[in-house]
Amino acid sequence: MTQIYYKYNFAEYLKKKKMDLKLKDKVAVVTGSSKGIGAGIAKELAKNGAKVVVNYVSGKEDAEKVVLEIENKGGTAIAVQCDVKSADDVKRMFQQTQDTFGRLDILINNAGFGKFEPLAEITEDSFHNQFDTHVLGNLLCTQQAVELFKGEGGSIVNISSTVSQNPFPGLLIYSAAKAAIDNMTKTLAKELGAQQIRVNTIAPGVTRTEGNIALGITESDMEKQMVSMTPLGRVGQTEDIAKVAVFLASDDSNWVTGERITVAGGLL
Repeated sequence: MTQIYYKYNFAEYLKKKKMDLKLKDKVAVVTGSSKGIGAGIAKELAKNGAKVVVNYVSGKEDAEKVVLEIENKGGTAIAVQCDVKSADDVKRMFQQTQDTFGRLDILINNAGFGKFEPLAEITEDSFHNQFDTHVLGNLLCTQQAVELFKGEGGSIVNISSTVSQNPFPGLLIYSAAKAAIDNMTKTLAKELGAQQIRVNTIAPGVTRTEGNIALGITESDMEKQMVSMTPLGRVGQTEDIAKVAVFLASDDSNWVTGERITVAGGLL
């Protein structure tokens, strides 16, 4: 009898846990989510019940690994190739979202990259590659998301950076693009609020990602200096950002819009 009782209680616990998922039956698109912060957010959204579109530009294998990890933990996800700078690509990605899941509730505008360049070395191509990915890509994806929300409201979370307000030398274009995202968030929160669409920004500090490894930031003197200036005394992990993204995507934040939340261990 004791054994049966425990089995019954465990089954009830699992059932209740599934019902308590913050994002149960929600559908989310996460741009740039084959690696780094985007991958961390995609996995955390799925963990909380969302069906997730894992977007990639060229890292198909990495995106499929994220999808497999989500599926192995009982979640639902698909990988979709899309260059967010291309209006045609973006339309195709959101159409595939609609065709597969029938709806959209959450957009995480995460796609982007940084490049250290002194002023004299910035070219027209390097400007457009960075600025268009962050700003134009954000705009194109937001346009499509608003259409798919279909007047039922939704949550848009833009990924900015602490450098939007406290820039580094040599990161001129990246810092300017992130500052533009901050402004877009405030503007669109006012414009879209009447449609019950919330728009917020997360501004991470230095976070341990593949991108920061490629930039040479990870384990560099710069990283050590920033850790020394961080009250919580460590580098951020993708999970730190992802948990805040879940909060902003969920009904827990249904009275929050137009905000920029710094997630950097106290580093401003």
